[in-house]
Amino acid sequence: MKKKMNGYLIAGLIITCILAGLTILGYFYTPYDPTAMSGAAKFQGPSMAHLFGTDNFGRDIFSRVLKGSGTTVFIASCTVLIGAVAGTAVGAVTGYFGGIVDDILMRMNDALTAFPSILLALVVISILGPGSELNVIIALGIVFIPSFARLTRTAFASIRDRNYIESARLMGAGSARILLIHMLPNTLSVLLPAITIGFNNAVLAEASMSFLGIGVTPPDASLGYMLSEAQGMFARAPWYALSTGLMIILLVFGVGLIGEGLQRLGKEAKY
Repeated sequence: MKKKMNGYLIAGLIITCILAGLTILGYFYTPYDPTAMSGAAKFQGPSMAHLFGTDNFGRDIFSRVLKGSGTTVFIASCTVLIGAVAGTAVGAVTGYFGGIVDDILMRMNDALTAFPSILLALVVISILGPGSELNVIIALGIVFIPSFARLTRTAFASIRDRNYIESARLMGAGSARILLIHMLPNTLSVLLPAITIGFNNAVLAEASMSFLGIGVTPPDASLGYMLSEAQGMFARAPWYALSTGLMIILLVFGVGLIGEGLQRLGKEAKY
């Protein structure tokens, strides 16, 4: 059983580290300029010169996938950071104090949850304006706050009356110390898998928004926008959609395996 759990984590780390390496490489080096066009190189299939082929403008798809994956990963990471930090803060306070604080903050949280996530993101994007990475990050970050807040509230509320928390109170520990030192580390087994799930959801949400044309726009490239481009030329250059879609699938799959491994290890630690 233990080997199986480690297998999830190891496989996920291997896949994710390889993709992370390619993504980091894309920030500093690409075989070709991702935006460089060449009329003579249009619709070339995968080859040693162009590993993923070229598109309708003769641009090297492998270079664009490297660059686009960097944009997508950056947006997803920042989105989860905003959602996790803000949501954890709200959930920790409500779960620990309860009472009127819990009622007020959770009603605000419920109000955000009442909106479909994509609809809420569209509203924020319409206010801030489409086409900017920062605006996409802010929009998706707001969308992800309620889920982290509710999860954290449940985790903190379940341990606030434990003996070691009562002992810390009797010894004079302040609320901030109890929350950060005594409670937060004991909820990581719940939060870490949630972060991996949130990252995957953020990747798919960014891809969906860019696919619909309300996320990242040219000259910037993201995997979602590239997938939107690829659908119009699937008959002539199927390698464009396949390579871009495969990158999204592998990214989500690798991080998902890490989350599954962490979740199983957390369950094992309880028994």
